[in-house]
Order: sequence, then C-alpha cells, then structure tokens
Amino acid sequence: MQAAAPSPGLFQSLRKILDTGAGALQNRVELFAVELKEEKQNLLTLIIWISISLFLAMMAIIVITGTVILMFDGERRLYAAAGFCVLYLLGALVAFLKVKSRLRETSLPFSDTIEEMRKDREWLQSAK
Repeated sequence: MQAAAPSPGLFQSLRKILDTGAGALQNRVELFAVELKEEKQNLLTLIIWISISLFLAMMAIIVITGTVILMFDGERRLYAAAGFCVLYLLGALVAFLKVKSRLRETSLPFSDTIEEMRKDREWLQSAK
C-alpha cells in the first residue's frame, strides 16, 4: 500500500509561513542597517565637533595665557600661572560634565530594532 501524498495546501501554507518569516527578518535587518548608519553618523559628528572645539580652545588658551603671564613681572608671574591653572581645571570640569550629559541624552543604540524584535517575540508567544 502506498502512503497518501501530502496535499498541496500544506506546502503552500508552509511556503507562506517561510515567506512571512523571511520578510520579517529582512525588515529587521534593514532597520538595523539604517540605525547602524545613524549611530555611525552621530558618533562621527560628535567626534569632529569635540576635536574642533579642543583645538580652537587650546590655541586660544595658549595665546591668552602666554600674553597675560608675560604682562606680569617677577614673582607675580608664578601667581598668574597658578590662577590660570585653577581656571583651566574648572573649565575642564565643565566640559567633561557637558560631554557626559550629551552622552546621557542619546538613546540606546538600535532601540527601534530591539523594540521590533520584542514585539515579534510577544506576538509569537501570544500565538501559542
């Protein structure tokens, strides 16, 4: 006796399920790629602006410091240099706090992809 051949409806259903799964996977990969590109651009922009700021600030600080210290005579130059050191330390602290707050403002990388995958998982669990 021969075994009954499976109905073509089963293969079509399986094909639809695989097609849907492949489409969802493709959608998630595309979303991940877009978010990766955005994160890369944000990081590059941040690094460029930090570099420009540091370079220009250092140039200004060197010129101003040298000019002011040379304006003092004798022992007073030492006090002027110490005053600038305190000023620069305070400035560095403010800059550090600003960068830290900027990094906090940024959302979790790939948050949209993670959220979509969470929704997919919840949907699959609810379908059981």
